[in-house]
Amino acid sequence: RIIKRLLEATRIRCLRRYATSNRNILTLHERGIFQNVFPEQYTPDLHSHLVKQPQCMYCGFDPTADSLHIGNLLAVIALLHCQRAGHNPIALIGGATAQIGDPTGRKTEREIIDTKTIQHNVSAIRKSLKNIIENHELYFHNAQEKLPQIRILDNAEWYDRLNVIEFLAKVGRRFRMTELIHKSSVVNRLNSPEGMSFTEFTYQIFQAYDWLHLYREYNCNIQIGGNDQLGNIVAGYELISDTLNKRVFGLTVPLITTSSGEKLGKTAGNAIWLNGDKTSPYELYQYFLNLSDVDSQSYISLFTFLPPNEIKDAINKYKKNPEERFLQKKIAESVVKLVHGVDGLESAIRCTKALWEKSPESLADLHESDLKMLFKNAAGAEMFLDPGTSILDVIVHAKCFGTPADAVNKIKAGGVYVNNRRVTEPHLVLIPGEHILPNNITIIRIGKKNHYVVRWRI
Repeated sequence: RIIKRLLEATRIRCLRRYATSNRNILTLHERGIFQNVFPEQYTPDLHSHLVKQPQCMYCGFDPTADSLHIGNLLAVIALLHCQRAGHNPIALIGGATAQIGDPTGRKTEREIIDTKTIQHNVSAIRKSLKNIIENHELYFHNAQEKLPQIRILDNAEWYDRLNVIEFLAKVGRRFRMTELIHKSSVVNRLNSPEGMSFTEFTYQIFQAYDWLHLYREYNCNIQIGGNDQLGNIVAGYELISDTLNKRVFGLTVPLITTSSGEKLGKTAGNAIWLNGDKTSPYELYQYFLNLSDVDSQSYISLFTFLPPNEIKDAINKYKKNPEERFLQKKIAESVVKLVHGVDGLESAIRCTKALWEKSPESLADLHESDLKMLFKNAAGAEMFLDPGTSILDVIVHAKCFGTPADAVNKIKAGGVYVNNRRVTEPHLVLIPGEHILPNNITIIRIGKKNHYVVRWRI
């Protein structure tokens, strides 16, 4: 591909000529962050623009849920890399176009989302983006130079002022039906049993207009999107070329998929969310901690800001002792710190130790917020601590078993754990500090996965 040949052929020349500039974000191709340039034949022109002066680029995010997910995170990281390179990124939230719905990758039409829900989603995503941007500057940016601002915009700001007739007259006439109906996202839906509504069909026109508006307002000449967004990027490119006779560029980032190749996201129903209430910092940490060998060696470049030499050293260290999961830990720590900050990372590590090291001490270190996060789906109970309260009393009160006899049998069989200690004597009297943690909590585990939380009123 041209981008690869350009990088290889001009690496030394560019380093010499632009030794004081790190603005060439095309080098992110080597990390796997940018996979394609559109139009590919104009890659040298894009390269020239990038190194000459700061550029403006944007990426859009649909507020069809009240949280972004890790598929979106890679696009956010791409914007952060652009910011680090001295450019002026824009994160665009589709508060207006969410009412239309992007048909890309969908077999059926999206359900209609009411305005109040969309406004809530926009606010939640804006807050999440701000947190990530602030965490990046606080924990990952070491240079003394001040980073350029990342604007967070909502396209409802201009669509609320736009007249429908004016839009169709000035924008709609720029598109040819022959080209629109041959886009893959349209063809797939037109050939499906459900077909495609006119509303969804117009989505690519509205996304194209977003770019035109941003170009006029901010001279935004680069759009970043997932590989599945190339059709929409092309529509924007053609609208700007036809309307303003200006050359713009598209950059695509890879789609994050499961080990079986299935896309991760809202549509697939397997999203790993960036909102801590939907996917806790612990769950996010565990997702990356459990990456496969193959994924971890590619994700270390995608989801961290480590320089290439440190990535190479990390991979070599990992290969010597893969069972220690060094790469996975690096990625997990970086992502959780970026999304949830140091407090979120520390909480995730405490929870990981409590569940997997299975020591009483690790449980005692848990904060109240950790307990709520870690055992949010666990059954709970409250008790007054009376003298002589036994293990059996607690287990019966917490309704861990159907009958006291079942509880006695399971305890004697060694299948019951109190604060990560196996108990085998049903009538053992509880000892504060051993069976009751300093935070007045007792964690009962039946087998490997069933947890019960008992809170003591002392």
